[in-house]
Amino acid sequence: MPFDRPNTDPRIASQPLISFEGVSKTYATRQRTSVSALADIDLAVPAGSVLGVIGRSGAGKSTLIRLVNGLERPDVGRIRVGDAEISALDERALRRVRRGVGMIFQHFNLLSSRSAFGNIALPLEIEGRGKAEIRARVEELLALTGLEDQRDRYPSELSGGQKQRVGIARALATGPSVLLSDEATSALDPETTRAILALLRRINRELGLTILLITHEMSVIRAIADRVAVLENGRIVEQGDVFEVFTRPQAEVTRTLLAGEMGLTLPAALAAQLGREPVSGAAAVLRIAFRGPHANDPIVARLARETGIEANILSGTVDEIAGQPFGSLAVSLPAGPDVVVRARAFLDAHGLVSDLLGYLPARSAEDRHVA
Repeated sequence: MPFDRPNTDPRIASQPLISFEGVSKTYATRQRTSVSALADIDLAVPAGSVLGVIGRSGAGKSTLIRLVNGLERPDVGRIRVGDAEISALDERALRRVRRGVGMIFQHFNLLSSRSAFGNIALPLEIEGRGKAEIRARVEELLALTGLEDQRDRYPSELSGGQKQRVGIARALATGPSVLLSDEATSALDPETTRAILALLRRINRELGLTILLITHEMSVIRAIADRVAVLENGRIVEQGDVFEVFTRPQAEVTRTLLAGEMGLTLPAALAAQLGREPVSGAAAVLRIAFRGPHANDPIVARLARETGIEANILSGTVDEIAGQPFGSLAVSLPAGPDVVVRARAFLDAHGLVSDLLGYLPARSAEDRHVA
């Protein structure tokens, strides 16, 4: 059974394959009170895209993904996968829809008594496929996931990355149009995580598979997602194109989650000396974000040349987000009453986003002078 290929009609590709409309979900506690897991969720996952949902523990991520395949039911609102309204189906109809929804898990969920081949074959056996068809399909999936040499090995003989590849192959066995990923790389080391994410991205591009993944790691979103939704306390506080959200975060929780990933944090020793209010001789610390065509601008030199404000570079990075350059620069400058205002107005006029992080004591600012 060959893999389904992506539909190249842009009118179809732009339509959401998964959608949430006004979805809320609460749980009853032992104390007979209720806890809101999700509230007023509106979310659309375009066909053929990769959408990442990120948030801290308890934000509602797992509940959201379980609603997609009907393992949980919403209290209010509608959830659609393709033409099916998941929230309105009975269990028999749900079983039919679930054949088109694959899922991979943090802890793999493989059967220890079955080989890699046997684990991948299981969904096809449950569907009653013939032996020859099962063998052909599993061999195809082993090749796709790079497991040809591991076909007869059992989970106890496989590495974490190999187990997850088996999990991915098993999820693809019945030819789903949707793949759900529940923290699928959280148990893996960084190198293996990169390899698994690269495999998922290749599957998305080559097979046109729509992927909805949940994670608590911005690095995962950055590596694979087209769009991102940020959950906090059961609500979506921010969503959009990955480049836009990463380079212009609006919600405080997004800024916090992004700080380490984007080089937006100051060195610890320097951050510890920041104060909220200026004191005599202090230096103001600005963080400047460089987006797209501005990423390589000599902005510090231009600031000094055009305004007379000399800025000292404290730290900086230049990177790439979703194929576009992005830079972050922390600078200190005199904390006079109008200097910060003039500097930020200059940066804004040149299309750059800046944040005032705080103030450094005079001695620390002098010691940090590097430019």
